[in-house]
Amino acid sequence: MTGTSTHNVTNQPPPLAGYDLYSSDRALVEAVERHTDPAVLEEVRAELSALGTTSGSAQVQEWGAQANQYPPRLRTHDRYGHRIDEVEFHPAWHRLLGKGVSAGLTGAWVRPAGHVRRAAGFLLWTQVEAGTCCPLSMTHAAVPALRADPELAAEWVPRLTSTIYDQQLRPAGSKSGALFGMGMTEKQAGSDVRAITTEARPLAEAGTYTLTGHKWFCSAPMSDAFLVLAQAPAGLTCFLVPRVLADGSRNAFLIQRLKDKLGNRSNASAEVEFDGTWARRVGEEGRGVPTIIEMVAATRLDCALGSAGLMRQAVTQAIHHCAHREAFGGKLIDKPLMRNVLADLALECEAATALTLRLAAACDDGGEQERAFLRLAVPAAKYWITKRCAPVVVEAAECLGGNGYVEESGLPRLVRESPLNSIWEGAGNVQALDVLRALRREPGALDACLTEIGRAHGADHRLDRAVKDLFTELADLDGIEMRARRLVERLALVLQGSLLVRHAPAEVADAFCASRLGADRGASFGTLPTGLDLKSVVERSRPAL
Repeated sequence: MTGTSTHNVTNQPPPLAGYDLYSSDRALVEAVERHTDPAVLEEVRAELSALGTTSGSAQVQEWGAQANQYPPRLRTHDRYGHRIDEVEFHPAWHRLLGKGVSAGLTGAWVRPAGHVRRAAGFLLWTQVEAGTCCPLSMTHAAVPALRADPELAAEWVPRLTSTIYDQQLRPAGSKSGALFGMGMTEKQAGSDVRAITTEARPLAEAGTYTLTGHKWFCSAPMSDAFLVLAQAPAGLTCFLVPRVLADGSRNAFLIQRLKDKLGNRSNASAEVEFDGTWARRVGEEGRGVPTIIEMVAATRLDCALGSAGLMRQAVTQAIHHCAHREAFGGKLIDKPLMRNVLADLALECEAATALTLRLAAACDDGGEQERAFLRLAVPAAKYWITKRCAPVVVEAAECLGGNGYVEESGLPRLVRESPLNSIWEGAGNVQALDVLRALRREPGALDACLTEIGRAHGADHRLDRAVKDLFTELADLDGIEMRARRLVERLALVLQGSLLVRHAPAEVADAFCASRLGADRGASFGTLPTGLDLKSVVERSRPAL
């Protein structure tokens, strides 16, 4: 007998908790500081550091696990047989959603540097629990759509941008804060919203209607109100559907079932039926798509931000594990091949962060040039960043070996979440076709993107060559739809390359251009070419405990 206990735990990393997610993310900190007015920078720093500390706490991480372990349940009727159509959530869900609301994640439209600070916060909060980000995103994104009707905006925007979370189902007029959901997709339509069959019949009171139809996907069905599309006499129109009417009675909002999803399990997504449902028109009849398109653009940016956050958390977990785990005579992080993998993953996170925060800054600017830039850059970023999320997260889980396949590590939840943003708010083909549509109809959008890319001209020969290849792609319009994905990928990569060459440390920009834009490229992560400073790339993304 040696006296050695078989239950001694050795060679395992300490828990990754009790740290500031914001201050540990150098790429995010630098992007926020780059795009924030100095007059409010100290306020923004303090706010994001506080949210980062909250996000990194063991308590909040536990709430995230609980919200997914105990998913929402549908209650269609009360004990007496009355139809109530309510969704019940674990208390952890309400705590998390309340934290997100109080952190200003729905208030970008009414604060200085609102979109940048909110984008950074959204990226942080996704790392805690992505499910609550759905109602936060929908509520944030509803604001520009509602502004199509000044009277509705005056009534609802103060509630949507509030920092008060009120989970009770009661008339919105009696609440200090409210949440919004959205319902567009139908069984027969999918992304083709023109095929929607939900019918809107005008009532005697101007601007009011009753809706009849079925929505195949309704986001955040526990919300106070919803933006939906339906066919009015003049064509497809946008409507506001309140959950509870002004007299306190429930609107006809029949939840048929909750979706049993691959991931995002803490969040309720539902099929709902409208049967004489009272609605208020938003914008003009027949102008439903133009009215709601600003909401779609905002949620698409959130998809890219959410994927950037998921990647960041997965890579943080991988680097933390490898910094403490020993194998073959040394720390995993010091092994050349593992360092190559970690650096490659870190590059993807840094590029996603730089591009999404640049888009948020364009939202804050609001000028004509920046609006044109967003028209092309948002669908391109949404396409590429969300596409990169799943392979990054899976590779990061592999860095933990078998530990990364165990639920307690948290990586399986990230893996299940990772494909969502690519599918949501228009899958890859929809984004690629939207880019083509912008190129054909809005030449100013391409000019704005090329101006942004051109700010790095001459700084890196690989980037210059990639831009030249992009020009070649754009010049050949024959069969362009079949090549749309390749075109959008190249556009996103040169946008990322331009930002990193101008703003990131030299070792990051060099490695990105060599591996994403140069000729020496591998098909999987961990194939970065030799001669790069990979240690500095990895250390830059290492969490500071």
